[in-house]
Amino acid sequence: MQKGLYYLSATEAITKIKSKEISLRNLIKSHLDHIKKIEPKILAWSYFDENLALKQLADIEKKISEGKVGMLYGIPVGVKDTFNTYDMPTEMGSSIWKNYTPGNDARVVFRLRQEDAIIPGKTVTAEFAVHAEGKTLNPHDPEYSPGTSSSGSAAAVASYMVPLALGTQTGGSTIRPASYNGIYGMKPTFGLIPRTGMLKTTDTLDTVGFFSRTINDLKLMFETIRVKGHNYPFVEKYLEDKNRQNKKDQSWKIAFVKTHVWKYAKDYVKDSVLSFKDNISKDKKINVEEIDLTDNLKDVHDIHTTIYDKTLSYYFNKEYSEHMNQLSPVLQKIISRGNKISLEQYKETLEKQNEISQEMDNFFKEYDIILINSTSSEAPKKGVIENPDTCLIWTFCGLPAINLPVFKTKNNMPFGAQIVARKYNDYLLLNFAEFLKNKDYIKNGTYPEITLQ
Repeated sequence: MQKGLYYLSATEAITKIKSKEISLRNLIKSHLDHIKKIEPKILAWSYFDENLALKQLADIEKKISEGKVGMLYGIPVGVKDTFNTYDMPTEMGSSIWKNYTPGNDARVVFRLRQEDAIIPGKTVTAEFAVHAEGKTLNPHDPEYSPGTSSSGSAAAVASYMVPLALGTQTGGSTIRPASYNGIYGMKPTFGLIPRTGMLKTTDTLDTVGFFSRTINDLKLMFETIRVKGHNYPFVEKYLEDKNRQNKKDQSWKIAFVKTHVWKYAKDYVKDSVLSFKDNISKDKKINVEEIDLTDNLKDVHDIHTTIYDKTLSYYFNKEYSEHMNQLSPVLQKIISRGNKISLEQYKETLEKQNEISQEMDNFFKEYDIILINSTSSEAPKKGVIENPDTCLIWTFCGLPAINLPVFKTKNNMPFGAQIVARKYNDYLLLNFAEFLKNKDYIKNGTYPEITLQ
């Protein structure tokens, strides 16, 4: 099959546009044509506007001709339908907000536009980014789930509709869809990407994430949308400390961890991640130590549930009281549970979150990276509840995490390994992923072959 320009990664496409090997117009036309052909098979978009994309294209072509174009050079980026967009609806996966247009951009969307991304539409999310599945199908097999909350963004990247897409993670809504779709997904350190103008479900957990098919594209996206400058002293002190973010001649100190949820992982997942661990352990630059963190983290899932339920009951009180019949049964149950949690209980769980987060920060004084499985299995069948995994642990602690698309099952379904780093060591985490890629321990992904029949 002849591969179109839509197969290019963002960084590859930018390089080719700069060298005039390809034109931005041909690139965008290739993506738009591909979206129109493949979308009926994937259902990744809640809103798609070809004419709006072409209008953005014309504006950016003018900037290119004037030598004033931004970092993203007209690359198309999918935006999860939990982020405000001034020129498109923001429905958040709910019929209650059908056709709602906020009239402004979320700050991260504004940043994408500022750096000249083209936004062709909004990707499907679960209802209010919680648990009720959307319409999106897994590009590898439509009988399997693509994940819940950020499913549209992950599937759009995996099926080559866009090379980059925004997601969010409150539990595992970036890492998990990335694992199920066979792509890279990154959840940065909590607070590094601004949350102004987007759906809020929790104050201490919601994190903006993103998807790509290459590590270079993860780096490009992170550098484009993260906060910068003197107004962010912790970022300036830690994230921009090159000695903290780079490994020179020292070896990588890796903690392979098992937690209280390791028991839920399928045997093929355990075998795969253990084999991956043993393989990279042979490298002279990598020192792997197996650590059991079960006692330290055994209560995280329960604490997370208390925080999650209470804040959802607060932020969706109006929907619950005035539009209950338009809420899914699962969200109704969560809000009902949250309403029974007292303010004192909520405050206690926040204190425990701070304590455990500090414990993990201290843990990382001895290790560079945690290695663990991303999910407990391949993608479950549509409608089947996922087994618990470690994703929400790292979200709970505010740590940066990346899904590495390294595994496939016998039936050709992908799942990933997960790497995690200390708060504000996001570049160190990206550098380790690049190190693994350069040593051929990981490839660029396990993408489906998309046929246009």
